[in-house]
Amino acid sequence: MTDRWTRAEERYRQNAERRYRRDDLEWDDDYEDDTTVIPRYEDEAEDDEEPLLEPEPPRRSPPQRTPERVGRRQPTRAESRRGKPSSGTRGSRGSGGQRPRRSRMASRKAAERKRRRRNLLVIAGVFAILFLGAVGFAGWKFMGKWNPPADFSGPQGPLVVVQVKSGDTSTQIAQTMHDKGVVESTGAFYEAAVRNDNMNSLQPGYYAIPTHSKGSEAVSALFSKDARVGNVVISEGRQLHDSTDASTNARKDGIYRKIADASCVGTGSNAKCVTYEQLDAAGANTDPAALGVPAWALDRVRTVPDRTRQLEGLIAGGTWDFDPSASATDILKQLVTASAQSYEATGLLQSGNANGLAPYETLIGASLVEREALPQDMSKVARVILNRLKANQKLEFDSTVNYTLPSTEVATTDADRAKQTPWNTYAMTGLPATPISAPSLDAMRAMEAPAPGPWLYFVTVDKQGTTLFTDNYQEHLKNIEKARQSGILDSGR
Repeated sequence: MTDRWTRAEERYRQNAERRYRRDDLEWDDDYEDDTTVIPRYEDEAEDDEEPLLEPEPPRRSPPQRTPERVGRRQPTRAESRRGKPSSGTRGSRGSGGQRPRRSRMASRKAAERKRRRRNLLVIAGVFAILFLGAVGFAGWKFMGKWNPPADFSGPQGPLVVVQVKSGDTSTQIAQTMHDKGVVESTGAFYEAAVRNDNMNSLQPGYYAIPTHSKGSEAVSALFSKDARVGNVVISEGRQLHDSTDASTNARKDGIYRKIADASCVGTGSNAKCVTYEQLDAAGANTDPAALGVPAWALDRVRTVPDRTRQLEGLIAGGTWDFDPSASATDILKQLVTASAQSYEATGLLQSGNANGLAPYETLIGASLVEREALPQDMSKVARVILNRLKANQKLEFDSTVNYTLPSTEVATTDADRAKQTPWNTYAMTGLPATPISAPSLDAMRAMEAPAPGPWLYFVTVDKQGTTLFTDNYQEHLKNIEKARQSGILDSGR
């Protein structure tokens, strides 16, 4: 038995020397190995790698030298080739081991599975949110049937003025209605409003609506015949005060009268209005700044000789909305402020570069153009005004004579033209003390940029409005004769 073991060991040593050549100098001189059992080491192939073609040979037992080197072994060929020690099975994560390598295909599959799981979680989350939202909405609708918004049920109260602003939505109008005490809750109005197609055509402005109304009643009240209040239409060329036509003896309502009529809230004996007299008093006795007169007109307005006329021309022609529940002073301030903005939008503040006039003087000139010319002739009449002012020549406009008369007509008498007033341009040179009417924006633009020309005279020669212009006085006299023959200059007095 001993001989057989000796021979086997010798054969093994010879084979190991051929396969693992080494230099004996690599071994320490004091190396001594008392190993009597040669262990066997094998690498285990991973599932995704081919097994080693050649099993790892058992560790060679070096010569026995010293007890300190017990258990030390020479690295196997597989370990030397891979650059890592062999401790147990290959790829194990023991002491000093590394993570087992995985194939690229396995890594891609694992990443794909991870992405699929993540996508499924996201999709499931989205569906869960949608489902919860649908359930919540259905629950809200279901509960709404049992808990409708608070709504008044008793008799309606007095009227209150509600403003609908440009661009307001149904939600914003509902809030205004609630704030004014018209409806008990915004929801009561809103639910009725979204069911009414007329809401799409509701115009900005002021409306008189009964307080303590049901939501449906409040919506319907917005479209009733008398609901719109504080809406006034002022025609171009209209004056502040009433005047009388000399031929028919009919009253022509002034701006103050128009405002008073539009200020009424309610009907019949229950109507509440700002009166003509209240507006006239507020316009005459209030400081111009408190009435909204702009800075470019303030100094001149404060020196107007007739205080009742200090706001003349400062309320422009057009359609205006004002709060009829406000005081007379606040109503005038609202209209004067809005009119000043309208005038300034035409370029009034820069017009002096073209006509040489201050902004308030341009406004006065535009009021003359409004009363003297048709739209197609406005630019020429504006040039006549500037040419006469430059020549220090009297304007001699019949419209300035009529301005202070109790009854008016196109023609004026010699006595009327001889009266000395701050507005009669037959009796003085220069512009009147104030505008004589509410000019249109067309008249403003004509005065801001007049047509070029040498004209000094003009006259309307027929009832169709034909107007002739000239810079020759003798020719002008001939044109006046044409006007007489047409009957346009006939007097009713």
